[in-house]
Amino acid sequence: MPSGSPATDFSVALLGEFLALGVRDIVLSPGARSQALALAAAEYERAGLVSLRVRIDERVGGFLALGLAVESRLPILIITTSGTAVANLHPAVLEAHHSGVPLILLTADRPLELRGIGSNQTTDQPGIFGSAVHFVRDIDAPTDAGFTAEYPGELAREAFAAAAGHSSAPGPVQVNLAFREPLSAAAHVASLSSPLQHASPVAATSAAALLEPLLLEPAAGTIVIAGHGAGPQAERLARELGAPLLAEVTSGARFGPNLVVSYRELLGDDRFARRVRRAVVFGHPTLTREVPELLRRTDVQTIVVRGPGFEPYNPGHLARVVDAVAYAGGPAERSWAGSWVHTSRALLEPETAAGPDPLDSGRAAVAASAKAQLAAFRAPVTRRALVEAVWNATWPHDRLVFGASRLIRDADRVVPGKKISVHANRGLAGIDGTIATSVGIALASERHGESGTTRALLGDLTLLHDVGALLFGTGEPRPRVQVIVGNDGGGTIFDGLEVAGTAPHDAIDRVLYTPHSVDIRSLAAAYGWNHVLVSNRGELDEALAPPSGPTIVEVVLPRRE
Repeated sequence: MPSGSPATDFSVALLGEFLALGVRDIVLSPGARSQALALAAAEYERAGLVSLRVRIDERVGGFLALGLAVESRLPILIITTSGTAVANLHPAVLEAHHSGVPLILLTADRPLELRGIGSNQTTDQPGIFGSAVHFVRDIDAPTDAGFTAEYPGELAREAFAAAAGHSSAPGPVQVNLAFREPLSAAAHVASLSSPLQHASPVAATSAAALLEPLLLEPAAGTIVIAGHGAGPQAERLARELGAPLLAEVTSGARFGPNLVVSYRELLGDDRFARRVRRAVVFGHPTLTREVPELLRRTDVQTIVVRGPGFEPYNPGHLARVVDAVAYAGGPAERSWAGSWVHTSRALLEPETAAGPDPLDSGRAAVAASAKAQLAAFRAPVTRRALVEAVWNATWPHDRLVFGASRLIRDADRVVPGKKISVHANRGLAGIDGTIATSVGIALASERHGESGTTRALLGDLTLLHDVGALLFGTGEPRPRVQVIVGNDGGGTIFDGLEVAGTAPHDAIDRVLYTPHSVDIRSLAAAYGWNHVLVSNRGELDEALAPPSGPTIVEVVLPRRE
């Protein structure tokens, strides 16, 4: 039965079609122009047909949707009002575009007669995201004359297929919806236009990857490089080829017998680097300078396997880009990979000081052991100790998210192989949205009662850049998420720049390091989060126990170690 508001009738029909296609989450930020969509979404949630997440900040909502989509591998609907609300989605849209994450943006707008006349909260919204969205539809306002029953379904199917990557790479799409007065009325969602279906997760590879793969035989001097989002196929190929595996911490391939953790050091050693003749690259490498330097060499054959949403990684413009690779068979020579693996392990072994005589079982040995344990407990936390502790505390039923801080690089240097779920926003490697993304991942992982904790390891500036994501509105679910903040008082990642050795220290501090004196305990209290302060190793291990609710673990770090 018509509601008396064409905006409401169309919104109910359109959202119903998306739910019938398998959408399970809607993220919305409030606004007048989008009220018909918002109230329809609320009614669908009341009917138990969708999970609705409300955030007052569109940038937070965009990254929350990104996290939900990363974990669920399903397109997520985002509803905003007009004007700057739409523009605030741009950072998350860019990250989704470069990472191949499916988002469907429903952006409310003024009708055509109110555009271009200086009307309030009106700008040129269709195409505002440029090439970051590969599907844009600008839909004129529905009228009292109604609309054909097929139209909302056709629009929803087209947008869903484009976001999910049914014919190309998955990513964000925009449906710009104009609405006239009356902007809403009572919404009724007693039934859906078609039966609810369970959507298939977004394919891990694009349709192009179904083409005939390039067959690779074992060859001396071959290495496999796994950047962000590479997936387990990189580990499998390295094992089959007998090749060293250089896998970044968020690659999804950081495990297996061929893993080389200290790959930076070995790529900087001519005894290893100069013997490389072929590099097979998966995913998006972002954490080192040594990898792009290697791939710029004319004596290295570079094969890049195209990934969903990723631009082919080709720093030297010399790579052969393919849609898929496969092992061609044949015996693999193991000593090449073995030399990399054994040298890497030797570099990571900590130096051990001579302890008490193991044959001395007297009181002196017991006292010395107790003293050593107490000293270890009271020892200050280093960055290496922090990343290793968080890595050790994370298990296959957990999720681990890294911010674009110094700590992800510290982890990439030292943490061993482990088959766990690791994520970071490495499409553009921005620090924005890390907490919101982590909350989205946590909410999606807990949808069906799964156990486990979502941990986010980030720096203090990354926390401060996404403070708004700490806000849970009344009635919003609060997942098991633990934000671990390495607080060294600023952006110590900039201390590693070459210019830090020549520029004035006060200038470096003011415009790069950007020191602060934020009381993170008070910040946590203001947003209703638990807070734990860690100042030594013993406290760190205790603090990383699974939390009962959203918790900030603040770890005090020195600027320099």
